[in-house]
Amino acid sequence: MDLADLLIATRDSGASDLHLTVGSPPAQRIHGKIKPMPLPPLDRDTLHTMLYDILSDDQKRKLERDLELDFALEFGDEVRFRANIYYNRRGEGAVFRVIPTRIKTLDELGMPPVLKELCCRPRGLILVTGPTGSGKSTTLAAMIDYINETREDHIITIEDPIEFVHQHKKCLVNQREVGSHTHSFANALRSALREDPDIILVGELRDLETIALAITAAETGHLVFGTLHTSSAPKTVDRLVDVFPPEQQEQIRIMLSESIQGVICQTLIPRIDRPGRVCAMEIMVATPAVRALVREAKTHQLPSIIQVSAKYGMQNLDQVLQQLVYDGIISKEDAITHANNKFLFEREGEESGTLNQPQEKSTTGPMRSSAQGPGLRSALSQEATPRPSSSTTSEGPQQDEDWMKIFGKKR
Repeated sequence: MDLADLLIATRDSGASDLHLTVGSPPAQRIHGKIKPMPLPPLDRDTLHTMLYDILSDDQKRKLERDLELDFALEFGDEVRFRANIYYNRRGEGAVFRVIPTRIKTLDELGMPPVLKELCCRPRGLILVTGPTGSGKSTTLAAMIDYINETREDHIITIEDPIEFVHQHKKCLVNQREVGSHTHSFANALRSALREDPDIILVGELRDLETIALAITAAETGHLVFGTLHTSSAPKTVDRLVDVFPPEQQEQIRIMLSESIQGVICQTLIPRIDRPGRVCAMEIMVATPAVRALVREAKTHQLPSIIQVSAKYGMQNLDQVLQQLVYDGIISKEDAITHANNKFLFEREGEESGTLNQPQEKSTTGPMRSSAQGPGLRSALSQEATPRPSSSTTSEGPQQDEDWMKIFGKKR
């Protein structure tokens, strides 16, 4: 049993992840579900040899010291994986996530136009949030690639590990990996402020120091992108503030209200119309009303602002979920599972006999999300209320040869 063959088979099968653990056959995650491969269970010695054969001496020492290891793995120019090796009671275990070698554009992913508008901001903080495996890295890669093609700036990314590889286009792009090129996110971010960047991507805002540096960088004239694992825009703001001591939180709210540009919260949900998953997004854009609520610690009122601000590109996650149920793309049960306001979602279904019907069903379905609704600039000159936008992803072997395993869209 060869690891390279397993990884290539994982890519070709349309799976997003390969799991290896002692006592079980290799398993793949397909459409969000774990599926064992038709192979014999792995024994301890076989898996140990399989994993150690791909590690450098430094990586072996780090694994044995820390009992876990994150790294990126490449097979030529065609296959790239984000890997994690860990110890459990049976021995080693490992997970390999497929990373597309070609970065899909925002249009190919079916993203709302407002994401391009946010990429045009000269400075500030943009956050992409969601649970693990929700496609945050793919969304961020598409946004950075859009900047790379449309602006003439210096981009610095700080990642653990580097996932999507960006080439120099109109921008100069320098990618740094924690553990290989820097000791920590905070160290790299502090150093980045002296490296003449225009755009900084922080792979994960893990601690107080990193968050404080990111806010400072956004305040001092840089466009900063970061990720969190929050599920809504209000929770994202609260998470950033709550990490600080109580005596500092008022000042942080003021700083955040001035620097924040947008929050994009996303989750992947199984489809019922065909194999694959669909991405549902909540989007908050920093209008004066949003900034005031952040500054005054009234984040509980943000959902109301988001719900009535579609003309600025905002959309509420629960509205998007309703649209997806109405269009027959996801089940009501999955919608309730992922909803931020589950009680309201269930009550609406009980009162109407079904979920509230959105304004008008599109004749072309959710695949046209990238063309729906005005962007920020056009919203200033016309009043409109576009239907909530979702981004589709289909996972399966029927995809094109250049199909993006994690976040692809059926052509």
